Amino acid sequence: MSETIPDWVDGETKVLEAPGDHGAELRLWLRLFTCSTLVETEIRRRLREDFDCTLPRFDLMAQLERAKDGMVLGEISKRMMVSPGNITALVERLVESGHISRTTSPADRRVQIIALTPFGHAEFKKMADAHAEWVADLFGGLTAGDGEALLDRLAKLKRSIVAALDRS
Repeated sequence: MSETIPDWVDGETKVLEAPGDHGAELRLWLRLFTCSTLVETEIRRRLREDFDCTLPRFDLMAQLERAKDGMVLGEISKRMMVSPGNITALVERLVESGHISRTTSPADRRVQIIALTPFGHAEFKKMADAHAEWVADLFGGLTAGDGEALLDRLAKLKRSIVAALDRS
């Protein structure tokens, strides 16, 4: 195992100690999980250090960046796959910092529309540009062909997972 990978993040190491105890699918799952965890941990660190931002706040701003007219809390919650309570707390912090606004829907006064402010758009653009550079750096060891092949195989895996979910 590489010295740069902390033991706590690399479940593959334990599997490699007794590979006969684990099938190919489990080893694949652990490899995917390890890679995902490594990337996510590094992105979280860089967002925190460079922008004093959390990954959930970045993700919320990314959803709002795509919604020019804003979004209601329920839709944000569905897209981010988190509870409305978690979204409410994120919204509060981003309203306080001036990144997003919250207005009442003219159609239904009980509905709040959440949108990026001009300041939020500008700050998100800086973060998104940096994020793209970070991901490119982390994936920099792959050739274009490697990336395309991996993307194709992951698409096949995704189809397999969706089919299995449909059967259950």
